[in-house]
Amino acid sequence: MLVRKTAIRLASAAAAAGLSLALMFSATPASADAGFQRWVSSFRNTAAQSGISGTTFDRAFRNVKDIDPEVLQKARFQPEFTAPVWDYFDNRVHEQSVAVGRDMARKWKPWLDRIEAKYGVDRYILLAIWSMESNYGEILKRDDVMRNVVRSLATLAYADERRAKFARTQLIAALKILQSGDIDESHLTGSWAGAMGHTQFIPTSYQAYAVDMDGNGKRDIWNSVPDALATAANLLHKNGWQSGKTWGYEVSLPAGRKFPGGSKSLSQWQSLGVTRASGKPFRSGSDKAELKVPDGRAGPAFLMTKNFFVIKRYNNADKYALAVGLLADEIAGYGGLVQDWSRPFTKLSFEEKQELQQRLSAYGYYEGKFDGKIGEGSRAAIKAYQAKAGLTQDGHPSMEVLKTLRKR
Repeated sequence: MLVRKTAIRLASAAAAAGLSLALMFSATPASADAGFQRWVSSFRNTAAQSGISGTTFDRAFRNVKDIDPEVLQKARFQPEFTAPVWDYFDNRVHEQSVAVGRDMARKWKPWLDRIEAKYGVDRYILLAIWSMESNYGEILKRDDVMRNVVRSLATLAYADERRAKFARTQLIAALKILQSGDIDESHLTGSWAGAMGHTQFIPTSYQAYAVDMDGNGKRDIWNSVPDALATAANLLHKNGWQSGKTWGYEVSLPAGRKFPGGSKSLSQWQSLGVTRASGKPFRSGSDKAELKVPDGRAGPAFLMTKNFFVIKRYNNADKYALAVGLLADEIAGYGGLVQDWSRPFTKLSFEEKQELQQRLSAYGYYEGKFDGKIGEGSRAAIKAYQAKAGLTQDGHPSMEVLKTLRKR
């Protein structure tokens, strides 16, 4: 029991700030609700000035009586743990995400053919984005994750000063989506920050890029996979996607040499001794590329071409765009990295990570899902077990830890 409590305490520590926030609001529900309702009444006029009818507004807020404390917990929680680069990729590019991506490529091939022909965006990039954003739609089935978009954005607009302007803008856009008839209020769901559907578009991005690909008269990224994937393709297309070209290359760097920053042609990089890690030639020597070494010289290196930076228009993080590119390549059958990430332990397969979670659970260290994803709960459980077993408490999901668990 002590071991279980230790693991739970470690897993729960990150939520302490959010819990105190929830208690603050629950302690004075009447005053909090009254203030929020006054804000809603005031915002009704703001919405009207943006063309939102009273009928639409009242329908949207019919069941929104108070703020969502969990939204504020997530908005204000800043994790102390900064994941190393290999942790980010291990949780996103793995055997299961590749296998499901290939299944989805077969299942949705007729629609992917049409989307690719219309927008010129590589189907495997779209599948990788779908995986990254909603685990191929699985996240939309989780009531503990999906929330009422109107309530979430109203909560942020009312109670989160830092995000209030963003939330007000997104809330108006969400009301316009509802008013358009693309979705009804009971299905206008999204993340705590208002990202919606299979491909997780915020309302203003939905307005800019949403597509009715299946031709049913609605731009439904929540229930129509063709609409969702075409909407993602439309975003990339409108932001300059170069059809028929890659996002970048894994490369080998000559030892002991420093390289200049900025963009150079692939031919220029080659003249500096940079070659493809696979040994194959670059496809077009005139294409411009930038060198990225996200894990230092001990890890893999990459030359990023124009399409990498187009992917960043979806999410402006190098790690995100690189994960999309790497996952897309594996789904397409091009293979994985030649030079693996520089981990300080022996990597587990996806199934072995699930086994690790199951064994930690069986011994009372872990209470989460056996999903093969190593988050705060899994790391806390690993550390608790390592402490009990006299191992270094690093929280790494290593083969070394799994082997000791198998011996118990």
